[in-house]
Amino acid sequence: MKSTVRCAIALSVAAILMSPGAGCAGEPAAPVVSAPSATPGATVRDFGAIGDGKADDTAAIQKAVDAGTGDIRLPRGVYRITKPVVIDLDKVGWTALAGSGTPRVVMAGPGPAFKFVGTHHGTAGPSSVKPNVYQRQRMPTVDGIEIVGAHEEACGIEAVYTMKLIITRVTIREVLHAIHLRIRNRNVIVANCHLYKNRGVGLYLDDINLHQINVVGSHISYNAAGGIVVRGGCVRNLQVTGCDIEGNRFNVLIDGAGSPPATGEVAIVGNTIQHSGGPDSANIRFIGADHEGNRTWGYITIADNVLNDVETDVDILKARGVAIVGNVFGTGYKYDLRVVDSSNVVVGPNVFDRNPKYRDEKTADNAILFRDCDDCTLTGLHVKDGRRSAAGLVIENCRRVNMTNCTILDCDNAGLLLKNVAQSRVSGCLIRNDRPEAAPWVPLIVTGGSGNMIVNNLLDGPARIEEKSAHAAGNVIVE
Repeated sequence: MKSTVRCAIALSVAAILMSPGAGCAGEPAAPVVSAPSATPGATVRDFGAIGDGKADDTAAIQKAVDAGTGDIRLPRGVYRITKPVVIDLDKVGWTALAGSGTPRVVMAGPGPAFKFVGTHHGTAGPSSVKPNVYQRQRMPTVDGIEIVGAHEEACGIEAVYTMKLIITRVTIREVLHAIHLRIRNRNVIVANCHLYKNRGVGLYLDDINLHQINVVGSHISYNAAGGIVVRGGCVRNLQVTGCDIEGNRFNVLIDGAGSPPATGEVAIVGNTIQHSGGPDSANIRFIGADHEGNRTWGYITIADNVLNDVETDVDILKARGVAIVGNVFGTGYKYDLRVVDSSNVVVGPNVFDRNPKYRDEKTADNAILFRDCDDCTLTGLHVKDGRRSAAGLVIENCRRVNMTNCTILDCDNAGLLLKNVAQSRVSGCLIRNDRPEAAPWVPLIVTGGSGNMIVNNLLDGPARIEEKSAHAAGNVIVE
C-alpha cells in the first residue's frame, strides 16, 4: 500500500514538473508556442524532388520547407531550381537544410537559391528577443550542400531578420553573391565553407545592422567584387579567424563611409590573406569615417596574419583605435602598410619583408606610409628592402608619434623620413643599408615640423635633420 502511494506521489510530481507552464518558484511560466512537427527520415524526394539536374525541383523543395518538417534533407543528387526557395521561419518553424556534402543545388534563375526570412527586429540582448523568435525561428542552418549558379543574377544564400543563423560546410560558386546578409541579422556563424569564384562578393554584409558574426576556417577566394565586404550599415563584433582569403580584388573591405552608425569592433586574426594585385586592390582595407567624413570608427585588431601580393596589404583610412601586431607583410606593389587621417593607431612587432621568390624586384615597392595622423605608437617593426619610395618608412604631416626599437634595413633613398612632423620621438632604432649596389642613401631625414626628439639610434651614416625640426642626441654612427 505504501509503495502504491509513493508511486502515485512520484507520478504526480513528475507530471507537474513536465507541464508546459511549470517554472522556478517566483518566476512566471514561459510562454508556450507550438513547435513544428518533424517527420524523421523524410527527404526532399518524399515531396517530389527528382535530383537529376534536369527536372525543376523548385516546387518540391519549397513544399518540403512549407510542410514544417524542420529537417530538410537533400540526398546525393543535382537539384535544379529556377526561383528562390523561401524559408519563412515564423511560418514554418525551426528549419535546417542539410546534406552530407554530396547534394548540389543549381540555381538556374535570378535571386538567392535559399532565402531565410525571420522577424527578429531586436538586438543581441536577451530582453529584445521575442518569444516567437526562440520558439520558431532560432538557429536556421545550412550544412553540407553545394550551390552553383546557372544564371547571371543567381545568388547563393540570403538572410534578413534572422537570429543565430549558421552556415557550415557549404560550397557556393559561380553565383553573383555567395552569402548575402541584408537589413538586420544577429549572431551569425559562417564556418568551414568554400565561397569560390563568384562574380560578386563571397560574404556580403550589405548596409546591414548586424552584431556578432564569426567567420571561421573558410576558404574565400576568386570573388570578383571582394572576399568579405562590409558596406554601410552598422556592423559590430566581426571576427575573421583561421581563413584562407585570396584572389579577390578586395580580400577584406570594411567601408562604413557615409553611414551614420558605421562599423567597428573587428578582429582579423590568424589568416592567410593574399593575391589579386589589380589596381586599387587591398588585402585589408578599413574606412572608419562617419557620415560627415570624420575619423570615428575603429576598435579593430589585425594580428598574426600572412599578407602578401596586392597593391596595398593593409590600408587604414579615417579610423580611430587600431592595433596591428604579429603579421608578416610582403609584396605590396605600392604599400605594405598605409595609414591615412587616423588616430590612436598602434603598430607593434611585424615583419615587412621582400622575398625574391614571390615578386620581381621592379614590381613591388613595399613602402610604409603614415600621413595626416595623430597619436600613434610604432614599436618593434622590422622593415627590409623597401623600393622606390622616398624612404622605407615615411611619416608625413603627423603629430605625437612615438617610434621605438624599430629595424629598417636596405631600403632605397632613405630608411626613415619625417616630413612636417611635430611633438614626436624616434629612439632606439637600427637603420642601415648594406646593399653593395645601393644608390646614395641617408639613414634618417627630418624636414619641417617642430618639437621632435631623435635620440639613441644606431645609424650607418649621418642623419639629415633640420635644426628647428628636432632635438638630436646620443645617436651613434657605425659606417
